[in-house]
Amino acid sequence: MRVSVLGSGSRGNAILVATDRTRILVDAGLSGKEMADRLDQVGVPPGSVDGVVVTHEHGDHTRGCGIFARRFGTPLFMTSATRDACASLLRGSEVVHLYRPGNVFLVGDLRVEPFLTAHDAVDPVAVTLTAEKCGTRVGIATDLGRPTAGARHALTGCDFLILEANHDEALLRAGPYPPSVQARIASSHGHLSNRAAAALARELLHPGLVGIVLAHLSAECNLPELARRTVYKALREAGWDGVLEVASQDAPTALIDIPQLQRDRVRRREIETGQLSLL
Repeated sequence: MRVSVLGSGSRGNAILVATDRTRILVDAGLSGKEMADRLDQVGVPPGSVDGVVVTHEHGDHTRGCGIFARRFGTPLFMTSATRDACASLLRGSEVVHLYRPGNVFLVGDLRVEPFLTAHDAVDPVAVTLTAEKCGTRVGIATDLGRPTAGARHALTGCDFLILEANHDEALLRAGPYPPSVQARIASSHGHLSNRAAAALARELLHPGLVGIVLAHLSAECNLPELARRTVYKALREAGWDGVLEVASQDAPTALIDIPQLQRDRVRRREIETGQLSLL
């Protein structure tokens, strides 16, 4: 299984998850053209995408879903309430499959498990995706509001996580937003701070977790290095030795090969064990 965050932030979110047989976008908040361009950048033909899973109706997650679906004939997967809320983006010619939070569905050989979040949308979900053949599991949670017990349970045991680290609390207070917007962002229905993301990431640690990408950073109230440092400190203190990256709004991450990360970790630990045996 391979993943790339094509772009993430308040101006648009789209994430590619791929196996040898299936390619899925989770959200389509970039323009149709921008998503196609970024897929090309990571070597994936846009027309080869098998489905777009929409997590909620906010524009930074849906902006390009209609035009992408029409241009490439790509099916959309969303809840009924989300479809109704973003009806202005659809013309009726798109193929739309409805799902319900908590109900598993398949797209090719990817098992999609949507679960409810506390974000301030009509029917918001986050998802885990599991490759049927090898069992590799990716969790994607970029608009959590707060990490509910249900969300923590759903994300437990993932091999790879894409997790929001939206804002630094001090930068949010000093930032350009009016108090009402600051309160919304920091509320239990808004977004996770770096500190909250670090706490959740640490809670989700287990021996099989090989990588985390921090996503949905605020351009006004966060800095990539600040988010990375905050989360990395918590993970290192817990003894984690995985890969930690920060997604950009303006460019895709590399196409991250999760099985290769798993093999690299095994090899690294074999070397460390061999070195210790010589002491």
